[in-house]
Amino acid sequence: MVVVISNDQAQWFNQTFEQIVSNVEIAIRGKRDVIRLAVTCMLSEGHLLLEDNPGTGKTQLAKALANSVQGTHSRIQFTPDLLPSDVTGVTVFDQEKRAFEFHKGPIFASVVLADEINRASPKTQSALLEVMEEGRITIDGVAHPVGSPFMVIATQNPIEQAGTYRLPEAQLDRFLMKTSIGYPDHEVAMELMLQAASRDRSATVSPVIVSSAVQQMATFANDVHVEPAIVAYISHLATESRRHANVKLGLSMRGCLAYIRVAKTWAISKGRNHVLPDDIRDLAVPIMSHRILLNAEAQFSGVTTERVIDELISSVAAPVERSL
Repeated sequence: MVVVISNDQAQWFNQTFEQIVSNVEIAIRGKRDVIRLAVTCMLSEGHLLLEDNPGTGKTQLAKALANSVQGTHSRIQFTPDLLPSDVTGVTVFDQEKRAFEFHKGPIFASVVLADEINRASPKTQSALLEVMEEGRITIDGVAHPVGSPFMVIATQNPIEQAGTYRLPEAQLDRFLMKTSIGYPDHEVAMELMLQAASRDRSATVSPVIVSSAVQQMATFANDVHVEPAIVAYISHLATESRRHANVKLGLSMRGCLAYIRVAKTWAISKGRNHVLPDDIRDLAVPIMSHRILLNAEAQFSGVTTERVIDELISSVAAPVERSL
């Protein structure tokens, strides 16, 4: 096996990764698994979709993550009357300079919380497409890079759907992962209520690394070795997802590429310089749950996406050997 990064580099990544996770956990108590996914998403240079109930700490997660990497944070409350320019910014004519100047919108931040993204019109939702894919905004033919690191954390309320605009599959596919924070357990809930005087726990989160180090970590993750057998495993999972009797739309090619990117980061976050089949299984639900669309009959029958993913993982044989 050809090792692109050294064991020392993998161990440094692992230690730094765990420091970031522990730092964010100051604000989000008892949700280490979710925080690991969020940090993995950032270091994979992707975006996260959170489908969760109100008041579970989504804003705290975004702010704590930005503070941990010495970045900036912004929050956009998506509403039906929100305009694309409210997100991206607008060009304004300066009377003194007699020239047009671009005034940046809230999308220009390291971590952007797009709260209740499905409440805005499709036109406003689509304003995020270019910046999520290419890391820039084009206004009047001029490209404005948003910088690095850059991550969108979009939220959806799964309970109330009245007055919402469902994200199309092509836009869902642009989110690297989907997960939820959920409510804390009894012990953590008690701890938070006893510390109710601290209204913004993320404000106490100090930087662990500088922003420029995020790019270095992303480069290390990108150089993690992936066996052809692992690539074939992901390809088989995608093929079977498209053939599944309950599935209308299976894992796309973009989804397969996302799977490999995240698996690399997940592997090195555990101190390894190569991906294992266990990494693929661990990430199956966060990667595939928003990319697999069930057919109408399955939805009426109460079949869940998680159940289909479990069936796929059980039915597709994982590789048992790797080259040395």
